[in-house]
Amino acid sequence: KKEHRYCRESEEMVKNKLLLVDGNSILNRAFYAIGGARMLSTSDGTYTNAVYGFVNVLNRHLEEEDPEYLCVSFDLKAPTFRHLDFDGYKAQRKGMPPELASQVPIVKEVLDAMNIKRAEMEGFEADDIIGALSLEAERKGMEVVILTGDRDTFQLVSERTHVKLITTRGGKTETEEYDPAALMEKYGIPPQAFIELKGLMGDSSDNIPGVPGIGEKTALELIKQFGSIDNLYEKLEQVERKSVKNKLEAGRDLAYMSKRLAAIQREIPGLCPVEDLKRREIDRQRLYELFTRLEFKSLIEKLNLRDGAAAAFKEKEEISVEVIDRAEELDRLVKEISLAGEAAMLYIMEKSGPLSFRLWGIALCWPGGNGVYIRVGEGLKEEEFLEKFKPLLENEEIKKFGHSLKEFILYLKVKGLELKGLAFDSMIGAYLIDPSRSEYAFANLVREYLGADLEPFEQVFATGKASAHGMASYPEKLPAVFLRSCRLIRDLCGKLNEKLKENSQEMLYYEIELPLVEVLADMEYHGFKVDLEGLKAFEKELEEGINRLTLEIYRLAGEEFNINSTKQLGSILYEKLNLPAVKKTKTGHSTDAETLEQLSDMHEIVPKVLEYRQLMKLKSTYVEGLLSVVSPGTGKIHSSFNQTVTTTGRISSTEPNLQNIPVKLELGRKIRKVFVPSDESFVLLAADYSQIELRILAHISGDENMIEAFKNNEDIHAATASRVFGVPKEEVTSLLRSRAKAVNFGIVYGISDFSLSKDLGITVREARKYIDEYLNRYPGVRRYMQEIVRKGTADGYVTTLFKRRRYLPELKSGNHSVKAFGQRAALNTPIQGSAADIIKIAMVKVFRELKRRGFKSRLILQVHDELIVETLREEKEQVEAILRDCMESAASLKVPLLVELKWGDNWYETK
Repeated sequence: KKEHRYCRESEEMVKNKLLLVDGNSILNRAFYAIGGARMLSTSDGTYTNAVYGFVNVLNRHLEEEDPEYLCVSFDLKAPTFRHLDFDGYKAQRKGMPPELASQVPIVKEVLDAMNIKRAEMEGFEADDIIGALSLEAERKGMEVVILTGDRDTFQLVSERTHVKLITTRGGKTETEEYDPAALMEKYGIPPQAFIELKGLMGDSSDNIPGVPGIGEKTALELIKQFGSIDNLYEKLEQVERKSVKNKLEAGRDLAYMSKRLAAIQREIPGLCPVEDLKRREIDRQRLYELFTRLEFKSLIEKLNLRDGAAAAFKEKEEISVEVIDRAEELDRLVKEISLAGEAAMLYIMEKSGPLSFRLWGIALCWPGGNGVYIRVGEGLKEEEFLEKFKPLLENEEIKKFGHSLKEFILYLKVKGLELKGLAFDSMIGAYLIDPSRSEYAFANLVREYLGADLEPFEQVFATGKASAHGMASYPEKLPAVFLRSCRLIRDLCGKLNEKLKENSQEMLYYEIELPLVEVLADMEYHGFKVDLEGLKAFEKELEEGINRLTLEIYRLAGEEFNINSTKQLGSILYEKLNLPAVKKTKTGHSTDAETLEQLSDMHEIVPKVLEYRQLMKLKSTYVEGLLSVVSPGTGKIHSSFNQTVTTTGRISSTEPNLQNIPVKLELGRKIRKVFVPSDESFVLLAADYSQIELRILAHISGDENMIEAFKNNEDIHAATASRVFGVPKEEVTSLLRSRAKAVNFGIVYGISDFSLSKDLGITVREARKYIDEYLNRYPGVRRYMQEIVRKGTADGYVTTLFKRRRYLPELKSGNHSVKAFGQRAALNTPIQGSAADIIKIAMVKVFRELKRRGFKSRLILQVHDELIVETLREEKEQVEAILRDCMESAASLKVPLLVELKWGDNWYETK
């Protein structure tokens, strides 16, 4: 991560204009401004109204402001420090409409084509990024204009920073401009007071509570009179209205919390420096191709892209491109690549469903050759290409380089082929170097590592492959585009390899992550069989339970109502049944799960509502969700296993997320019964690491007491209870063991005394005592906790046992909540990340050993610390030995790694 320091007094002050754009806010405004009964879309149904409106708004203000520096900031999906500070932050906000969400990646493509810098950072909102960049720009003497649709940025207004607020009226966007004088004239308070105002009145759109009963009008009067929340509470006796005073007294904590939530964070370590925001010429060819696909004819003419794009493409076209579309030409090609001993590849493929692919083309480059583009279709059939290329693809000695190759490997498996000789995947390499990126687009990596700008085909940039739409739209230009990109793959892989070597991550890459690509592709290929009849029977069982609970809830309420309506449910609970109000929101009394749990002993209806919600979630999320993704061709779920998503190194699963199948409730666990072997000749074997994270903690911390307990095969939770609570092991009760278990795992995740008190239902003082006593009994753990935070702060990152890095700029934050998050991540990442590394090593070893022995048994799922192997019944004993040996020998620790094995005819039975 690049670390940026703000300018010093000795640095030359830059006097230029910076335009900062709140991307999410403007896109949202544009979406609703150009909507109505029929939203703008392309002929193939792609929604474009938000993108079109966004580009027009942006271009208009670029003409008006003519800034030398420009940046568009976006929110990311990951929780921010505000979510960690307050669980309810934005909790009520509905997700984006799918018609808008689908346009977010498109507008980012447009910005990339316009060579406009995008800024986004996990843990922070777009407002925070704008706040930090505007502060740095002010310090450099620059003029700043903020373009937004959100009044939250009023707090950033200064003599150097003005806000241009986009509002939507009658389907049209209008702009209001604010400097300090304009804000004072309209609202009667200075910019910095807007944080104080939000602290009192809250913000319903973000679910910031404010002081209950204090609206905007009253809050504005109070801030005008007292200036700040601090001063208000110091002089609370001067508030004349008694009712207002009482509300303020009762809501003091909420006022200060709301103020923290509303305050924009203006110090963000690791954020790009302002110098990187200098405007660049747009990529006219790329923008022309993109606007053509989006059917923005008026924008093409307005920006005069047609002529400029043609000239730009002609200039780039000056490379020799050999296109092969006949089977007889492939023999020569295979021979040349075989002699070269290596090839870089970039493919274009269409995926229409699980295990359903069509290859359109592939670009290939190799040492000593100019490279070729192979067009697969009418002249060269897919089967002909694969038959000719099989010897090359399956030759271990010929090294293959590419980007995002897992899907290509999966495609070949479907066709009965293997890709051997995988030498480097640039997406995996970039992920190891920086696991916190939101994406690993090929074009962005090329631009970052090679300083090269790529072709106009946005499909190439996204994943290293393109869509059939790109093939159909621009067939004459595709070969040159792909070949240019392909020629950069080898250089990109070289640069990434140098960085991996510099980070001492070669073993992590070549022995763990790269071999795992094939393992995950194989797991996706085999999939997990679903008993559809069993799933439908379970759905019927849930429906019967929901109907039964509905009638019982109606009876207890004395009337029928919409149980799914929080408003109607709140009316029944708090007005009709007079249950005490535990927590209040802007829209009324809370009916969230946490609140209902507190009320569950007060009326019979409450546990019924909680059970009803659980059954509804099981039905909608899991039963209906699973039914929608079962492949009709195989009767299986072919989940996608993602290798480049988590910052800790854990594998994630999507379409569907098989790692999120319920385990807490018996009824939820029953869903696992529908996951079965492919046929009766197979059985399922689940192998689960026993307390792997605690064993890694013992190893990393070197704590002698913990190491001794594991070496002696003691019950670690009972041993901890004995030490912490000062009782002999034989006198440890189930309650004491349960509390010790909570402390054990809580320490791994950097738990606070407050969180532990909530988990155990004890006071914060008791929880603090437990933690202190734990650390006294395990002094090595205390030393580890102190040292890892110190080292993480000094280095800017922490590492796992296998050198996986997680960068933590949060450790240097001036914001308490952000810094606390960084400290928890510093404690947990080496432990959780090392556990992820170890299970990946085990996966590779198990996969290779099963393959070496020619077994039909195969690895089909990984869930956190557990592996599931679909095992041929006659191979059971041998597979069990393989799993135990491969998993327990995956790493050499100061304590033994132990594996628990269980058999079953369905997933439920293995648990």
